[in-house]
Amino acid sequence: MGAFQLLMSSNTPDLTICLAGSGGGHVRQLLDLHEFWSAYDHFFVTEDTALSRSVADTHQTEFVPHFALGQAKLGSPLLMLRRAISSVWRSFGIIRRRKPDMVVTTGAGSQLFIIAWARLFGAKIVLIDSFARFQRPSRFARLAGPLAHLRIAQSATAGENWPGAVVYDPLRELPAGDTAKENLIIATVGATLPFPRLARMVLQAKQAGLIEEDVILQVGEGARDIEPAPGVRIVDSLPFGELQAALEKAAIVVCHGGTGSIITALQAQCSTIVVARRFELGEHYDNHQTEISDAFKDRGLVHIADDGESLAGALRAARTQEPKPVKTDYSGLAEVLHEYASAL
Repeated sequence: MGAFQLLMSSNTPDLTICLAGSGGGHVRQLLDLHEFWSAYDHFFVTEDTALSRSVADTHQTEFVPHFALGQAKLGSPLLMLRRAISSVWRSFGIIRRRKPDMVVTTGAGSQLFIIAWARLFGAKIVLIDSFARFQRPSRFARLAGPLAHLRIAQSATAGENWPGAVVYDPLRELPAGDTAKENLIIATVGATLPFPRLARMVLQAKQAGLIEEDVILQVGEGARDIEPAPGVRIVDSLPFGELQAALEKAAIVVCHGGTGSIITALQAQCSTIVVARRFELGEHYDNHQTEISDAFKDRGLVHIADDGESLAGALRAARTQEPKPVKTDYSGLAEVLHEYASAL
C-alpha cells in the first residue's frame, strides 16, 4: 500500500483547499494535481479564459482580473493599477467568504492578493513555482515566496537558486504510440494575449504554399487585423475539450512559448513548433518564453521558429522527425502535499 493510500485509510480529509492559478499553464499544472486536491473540499481561483471557463463547468471557480507588473513595462500602468485595485478587494471577498485552510498556487500576478489575504486569515500557503522557470525562480516566486509556508521548484537548477525550496521535476518522456493523425495543423497563441506575429507567420506560410495541411488558427480574444485565408479556420478561442479533441487529430502544432500549450501538444503526440513571445517586440512582460522554448529544444522535444524562414525549416523538420511525447507526472508531488495537508 502506497503512502497516499495509507494516509487516506487513516485520515478523513476535512480541509478546504484553494487552487490559485492565473490562467493557461498555471491552471493546467493545478489540474495535473487532481490526485491531491480531489480528496478535499476545493475551489479554483483564476482568470477568465477558455480553459478556466471549462474548469468552472465542473468545479467551484472564482475569477479575479488579470494584472501583472509587465503591463506597466508595456505602457499600460493605469490599466495595471485599476486591475490591481480591483483584485485587492475581489480577492478579499473570496477569501473572507470561502475561508480556505490551505492555498496551493502556481502564480502568477493575479493571485498575489489571494495568497496575501489567505495568509492573513491563517491559511497555509504552498507556492509551486511555474514549470516555465527552469533556470531560476520567477519574479512572482521571489515576491510571494516570503508568504509561503512551503515552496516547490520544478527543476533542480531553479531550486538551487531559490533557497529553502523543495524540488520536484514532473516531466517524463514516453515511448511513441500509434496515433491516427490527419492532415491538420493547429496554431495557437494561448489563453491570455493575442500574438499577431505568430498568426501572420502561419497565414503567410499557408499563402506561400509552405503549408498544405488544413489549419485551425486560434488568435486570442481581442486580436485584430487577422485576414482569413483559404484552408484556415480562424477562431478567437476554443473550449479546452474541443482543443484537446483537435490535438488528437493534428500532426503539427505551432504554438507560443507557454508551458501549458507546449505540454498539451506533446502529450497529444504532435510535432511541436514553438514561437516564443519577445519582450522587445511588446509581445510579453519579459523573455521567459525564450528560456522555456530553449529548454524544451535542448531536450529534443520541440522545434523553434522566430520568423518566416525559420518557420519553413521547422515545418520541414516537423514533417520528417517522429514526435517525442511526454507527460507531466505529479503523483509524487501529490503525496508530498497529502502528507503536508495531513499535518494541518
